[in-house]
Amino acid sequence: MDTLVGMDSAGAAAVWAPYQARPGRRVLVIRDLADLQGPASGTVTLPLRLYWSPAGRVFDLDDPFILRSMYQVVLRETIRAEELTAYLNRDMLLAVWRDLYLPKGVRRAWEERHPALPATAPAA
Repeated sequence: MDTLVGMDSAGAAAVWAPYQARPGRRVLVIRDLADLQGPASGTVTLPLRLYWSPAGRVFDLDDPFILRSMYQVVLRETIRAEELTAYLNRDMLLAVWRDLYLPKGVRRAWEERHPALPATAPAA
């Protein structure tokens, strides 16, 4: 059973899944993929809380490798619904899901809640 975390300022809800992203950190999953309205192109600088090494790194979302790298960080490290909605884009997530290298708990939590995400992707 998952636990509602809360909503972001636009009303998007996320829940804690019963799986771990890493030891001591459960996986946060958005309730509705349509709420993922983050950028699909351009550049993004993640806050220090999400990406701390090196601080201030700019992610160029027009580079497929860099986009996947940023999505992996956000999916592993997020603890707030607004982090998911601000940095992830539904269409891009669906497009790159199979190519993301994620901990098993993250992949399982997202695929269980969102059957639209293609299964049988590589897992960490």
